Amino acid sequence: MDLVLIQKRIFEIRGCRVMLDRHLAELYGVLTKSLNLAVKRNLKRFPDDFMFQLTSEEFQNLRFQFETSSWGGSRYFPYAFTEHGITMLASVLKSGTAIQVNINIVRAFILLKQHQDNYKLIQKPIEELEAKFN
Repeated sequence: MDLVLIQKRIFEIRGCRVMLDRHLAELYGVLTKSLNLAVKRNLKRFPDDFMFQLTSEEFQNLRFQFETSSWGGSRYFPYAFTEHGITMLASVLKSGTAIQVNINIVRAFILLKQHQDNYKLIQKPIEELEAKFN
């Protein structure tokens, strides 16, 4: 599974990096409805800092990030899963595919964090150079 594809499906919402239920379902090879049903059956495993439902405004802002609408006629706002919520999905979805997908998703989150840390390391020298030459 391509980590770049996974990284493109990680969004920042409410200050958290998250993935949407429909993208996770696609990666796991299940219907979104089935994924959400499995979560609802195990709701105690998914507190608010693991999973939350997007508001109308958040959903509209997210839709504007895409050139074409691939959201279809959904009747509800998507659920967003944080990195911890995605890890918790491994205890709910127990197929071999789910385990491998979870491993790759965790790797994608780790790569994003490493990129962010690398940026922080070079940010100060860049700002110093900009101040010196501006």
